[in-house]
Amino acid sequence: MPVGFEPILNHIPAWLLVLFRMTGIFLMAPVFGSRTIPAKYRIFLAIAISACVYPTLLDPQGMAAPNLLPTITNGLFLWTMGVAVAMELLVGILIGYGASLPLIGMQLGGRIIDQQMGLGIAGVFNPELGEQTGVVSEFFFVMSIAIFLIIGGHRVLFATLVGSFNHIPLGGFVSGGHMVDLIIGLLGSMFELGLRVAAPLLCLFFLQTVAMGFIARTVPQMNILSIGFALRIMAGALIVIGALGVIGHVFEQELIISLRRLGVFFAP
Repeated sequence: MPVGFEPILNHIPAWLLVLFRMTGIFLMAPVFGSRTIPAKYRIFLAIAISACVYPTLLDPQGMAAPNLLPTITNGLFLWTMGVAVAMELLVGILIGYGASLPLIGMQLGGRIIDQQMGLGIAGVFNPELGEQTGVVSEFFFVMSIAIFLIIGGHRVLFATLVGSFNHIPLGGFVSGGHMVDLIIGLLGSMFELGLRVAAPLLCLFFLQTVAMGFIARTVPQMNILSIGFALRIMAGALIVIGALGVIGHVFEQELIISLRRLGVFFAP
């Protein structure tokens, strides 16, 4: 084998670990992990981006170089390769999953609204999740993806992933209590976001139900069931349209907080 290829071969184990950490983003992250993108294209993007990122990590003045040197010098052993690959995938998956939780929270709020409006039956297929969702839920999910891209969430996601190489050695990530606290906090924020999105309509529907009850007692000849169903759909649609600005602002705040938490944990 030509001697000129030996320095390049020494970098292959470290580059593979960088590739697997990048692959985690294309499995769980919003937009990048979308099932509408064929798997072969996501694999190609992961390889291309890791090939671009890896040379920047070798800068002697950078913080990531000392974390890569042990792998470049010693390589990967058969009994440690599986664990190292699993740890790198775990880092990428956690970053992508944490960034996707606010979007799932928006969809959760939309699903609550669909059920209260009686639109749960009128579902559409969501290729992102591979299941059928309600109309409002799907609209909120698409809107959240648009806001995610508008505020530069994809750039923050990659910046967090690249910054993780400065503080987490290749194959050296160890999950602990702090990671559990991070996931629990992000899950709590997700459910809170869903309730905040659906709360105005829940209050409206409660007042409407009380009003329909009074009308049913005073005017028993009126068909409250058919009238109340139509009123609920119209009132719910008007409230959703009127509250879109507030809902978008609430989602943007929660998304920024979640991305900041991920950045502080993985790339402080």
